Order: sequence, then structure tokens, then C-alpha cells
Amino acid sequence: MPEQPTSGTAPFALSVLAAGGTGVGTTAEQGLANTVSLARVADARGYRRFWMSEHHAMAATSVSSPPLMIARLIAETARIRLGAGGVMLPNHAPLLIAEQFGMLEALAPNRIDLGLGRAPGTDPATAAALRRGADANDGFPQQLLDLLGFLGDEFPPGHPYRDVHAVPGPWQAEQNRVHHGSTGPEAWILGSSLYSARLAAQLGCPYAFALQFGDADVDSALQTYRQSFQPSAALAEPRTLVSVPVAVSDDHRAAERQAATSAMAMLRMFKREGYLLLPPEEVEAYQATAQERQILDAYTARTFHGAPATVAARLEALQARTGADELMLVVGGHSAALDERGIGLIADHYGLPRD
Repeated sequence: MPEQPTSGTAPFALSVLAAGGTGVGTTAEQGLANTVSLARVADARGYRRFWMSEHHAMAATSVSSPPLMIARLIAETARIRLGAGGVMLPNHAPLLIAEQFGMLEALAPNRIDLGLGRAPGTDPATAAALRRGADANDGFPQQLLDLLGFLGDEFPPGHPYRDVHAVPGPWQAEQNRVHHGSTGPEAWILGSSLYSARLAAQLGCPYAFALQFGDADVDSALQTYRQSFQPSAALAEPRTLVSVPVAVSDDHRAAERQAATSAMAMLRMFKREGYLLLPPEEVEAYQATAQERQILDAYTARTFHGAPATVAARLEALQARTGADELMLVVGGHSAALDERGIGLIADHYGLPRD
């Protein structure tokens, strides 16, 4: 008999990250439509943010350009904050990202988030096709400083970009003698290591820790971030978010099968076979080696899966342990319908509003 949820009040903010959308048997058009539908539900059910990751050359994902998708979702949603979780900055020129997100902020003031990471978001060969050099990651701290400089139009005298201005932005408003009411998109540093924690603290930015990628030490990273945090013009005190994979259903077996499809996609990625969301039947029929079975079982267990009360209990335990201000539900198994229904079930469990 399925476990019955009990309503309550979440002791933390809840958000959603769309990590898939295009399983085997799904067209690209339907995958994008699935992402739009998921964002609508998240908006209607009172989630704080809806983010999308930048991925390239991956059959299972629907979003290769978060800014393009955010532009569409502005017209599809009313209140929820929309963002990239994130833009892989070494793939792009900082000025270009500043202008794109400045435009999005102008279209939806105070609703745009800009999560920034340094991973390529793809395999090594595709990364080589995207990036301007093999050492692109080495310049990430400077790229961040340049991007923040463009967003705020704040470069020191003598800086080579002192007279280069991102439009829209503060400089354009000044030139046109109008008030620049926006504070710009909210910039977050993404990561799953002490490196990213220290960088976010040094820059005085909010920090989002990605727990979906493995056995990363979230406790040490958040502790390091809080202890090293330096207040900035954008943020006076540390602010943290932890993203975690979930698969929620009234039917525990359905949730477990959904989690297993994501686990198989991770195994395929490790084997350089491509991140692909196979149907549950194919995942179950796969003849795994002992080592592969260990990986599949570990990633299935890592996903918070099961009935709403079961998943909520794990979320609450994670938040109590880490002190995260916000938890982000990462959804992206083979069934887009189950993902969409799942975030609704969690909203019901916590009594979130229904639009």
C-alpha cells in the first residue's frame, strides 16, 4: 500500500532544477515542451526558483542554451525566479553573458538568476569544440571578475575594459538619463568542491552546491564558505543552496525505476557511451558487471526517491545537517510526466500554494 503523505510546512525554501526532459522515445520538440510544462507547474505551486543546466551534445537533455529557454519561460510563468544552473562560463565570453542576462533582467525585473560554473557541461571532445583553449578552466576566477564587472559596470581605472559597457545595464541607463531600477541578475557560484566554496566566499556571492554529481563533501564546503565569506555590495551574509536529485511518486516502485534511469545515464557517461535516458524496462534488462551494478545501485540510492513523505524526510535531514537556506529538487529521469507529478506531490506534502 503506498505511503500516505502528511502535510506540513517546509523549514526551507524549495526550488526546481530541470536536468533532463528528453528520454529515449521523446522528440526534441517534446523535450522542450516538457521543460516548459515543468516550469509552469513549479511556478503555479509556489517554488522559489526554476533553473536549467547548460549541457551540450547530450541526447537526454533539452536545454543547451539556458538564456534562450529563460526568455521563453518569462512569458510562460508569473512569479517564479528563472535562471541558469548554470552557465558554464569558460564556454563563453563574459561580456556576452552579461548582455544576455541583462536583457533577461530587463524583460523580467528581479526574477532572473545567473548561476555560474566552470565545468564544460559535456564530454572532452565536445568541450574542445566549445572552448577557446585547453586551459579555459584556469581563467575561471578572472572570467568571473570580468563578468561581475560588466554586470555592475564597475571596473577600476586603468582596467582594459573600463570603457566597455554591457547593454542593457547601468551605463545605458546613465547615458539615456533614466533611473536604473534593477540590481541586475542575481549571480550565484555553483560547485561541488572546496575550490568553488572559497571562490564564492571571496567574491561575496551566494553559493549553490551540486550534490547530484557524487559523494562530494557538502558539509565541509558549506562550512568553508560560511567561515570565509566576505560581504559584498550584492550580499551581506552567506546564502546557500543545495541541489539534490529526486524521483517522487505515490508508487515507490515507479519512483525507484525512475531513479534507476538517471543512474544508468550516469553509468553510460562514465563509460563514454553518452548520457542517455533509457526506458525503465531496458535499464532492468541490462546485464551489468559487478562494478557496474555497484555504480547503478549507488546512484539510484543517491537519488531521494519514493513517496512524498519519504523524500521529504530525506530533504529535511539533509537541511538539518547542512543548514542550507534552500534545497533544489533536481528532476530528469526518463519519464517527464513522473517528474512533473513529483514536484506537485512535494508541494502538496508541504502545503505549498496552488495557483
